[in-house]
Amino acid sequence: MPKRKANAEWKGTLPEGNGTLALGSGAFQGAYSFSSRFEEGAGTNPEELIGAAHSGCFSMALSGDLGKNGFTPQSVKTEAIVNLVKGDGGFTITEIELVCKAHVPDIDEAEFQKIAEGAKENCPVSRLLTGAKIKLSATLNN
Repeated sequence: MPKRKANAEWKGTLPEGNGTLALGSGAFQGAYSFSSRFEEGAGTNPEELIGAAHSGCFSMALSGDLGKNGFTPQSVKTEAIVNLVKGDGGFTITEIELVCKAHVPDIDEAEFQKIAEGAKENCPVSRLLTGAKIKLSATLNN
């Protein structure tokens, strides 16, 4: 399997500095700062990139698991809401909520929820992020 890379560069002090985040493929490069990470400033942040990775991984895992169980999804859309909290020991990602809306013909709600829960537990990014609580809200749109 190939190894994937991403790069970050930070210039200056934490509150006054700024940086860039880039994917090794060249598909994305964005600016980030103290304000874009810990406030509502312009730019990206590591938590957004974790959310993108998690939602993409889960969507693929759910589609694959649905296929293994004889269902053909027409679409699987997932949003990841990454919760960064400041505590006594510093900042921590405490929770990621996956909000999924899927269009899957000929599946009942119970079977869909079972397969979605399995995908949440077993997608590679979920397995990596076991230190964070990962919640799932999956909606079947048929």
